[in-house]
Formats: sequence, structure tokens, C-alpha cells
Amino acid sequence: MIEEAAEFAREAHRGMFRKGTKIPYIVHPIETAVIVASFTDDEEIIAAALLHDVVEDTSVTGEELEQRFGPRVAGLVLAESEDKSRSWQERKAATLEHLKTAGREIKVLALGDKLSNIRSTASDYLVHGDRVFLRFNEKNKAKHAWYYWGIAMALKELKDSTYYAEYIQLCRQVFGAPVESP
Repeated sequence: MIEEAAEFAREAHRGMFRKGTKIPYIVHPIETAVIVASFTDDEEIIAAALLHDVVEDTSVTGEELEQRFGPRVAGLVLAESEDKSRSWQERKAATLEHLKTAGREIKVLALGDKLSNIRSTASDYLVHGDRVFLRFNEKNKAKHAWYYWGIAMALKELKDSTYYAEYIQLCRQVFGAPVESP
């Protein structure tokens, strides 16, 4: 299932790149899956990590995922997907609210996704400083700080993980002290 999910994600994200880079987008779902695999050997959760952006960022539907990978994988992916018809602020606030009460599986997926994202941002931040935020739809660094620190609070259940510690360290590196609101 993991190999099939990796191939499906690769095809779905073909021609896509990480924002502001020439890095193929598929690197992000693979990194997310590697992080998630450190928490579990459950193939469906690892497959969901590989597929976590296909509904949100491609033409793939939840129904297609369910037919191909089953209802659990599709449900995990849909739980991690944002509604792109909403504004950035609305989407991020909904994600934070959802994660406060989400189960551990969803929190592990979210940590894998967000840690991969902050790794990329932190690496580019070392080179470009605050200009790194110009590549995003929401260019306001303070709003990103609010969101990333909100994720940290929502995922506190995972605080004993070295990946959570890395996430906190990278947030401090990029954003400084924790932020409560934008």
C-alpha cells in the first residue's frame, strides 16, 4: 500500500514544486511519511501521509482515494486537508480548531506535515531572512508565526517526541518567542 500511495502521490504532484523553489513537490509528502513512520508502522497512516496533499492541491477527490486506498486512508487525508475556497486566515483557524480535539493519528500526520514545512522554511530563512514569506499566499510573517505556534500548542500531546522538539526549535529560529494571535 505504501508503494502504491507513493506512486499515486508522485503522479498527482507531477510538475509541481515547493513554493519559491525548484524542489519537486513530492519531496514534501515523502518527508512527511518518513516522519510519520517514526511514530507508527501502520501502513494506512503512512499512506495517508504520502497522500495528505492530493485532495487539497490536485484534482484528486476524496472518492477516488476511498476507491483506491479505502475509507480509513481517505478519511485521514480529508481530515488533514484544508478547504481552499476559504481565506488563508479562515483555513488556518479551522485547522487549529480541528487539531485541538483531533485524535493522535491526525496529530501525528499534522506534525509530519508541519515539521516538513517548517524545515523547508527555516532552511530558506537562513538564506533569505524575512523575504522567504514573500513566496507564500499570506506574506505576513506575524500571521505565519501565529499559525505555527498554534500548531505547537495543538500538538502538545506529542511533546515527548524528538520531532516535536525539532518543530519547536525551528519555530523559535524562524519566528522567535511563541505568539498567541496575529
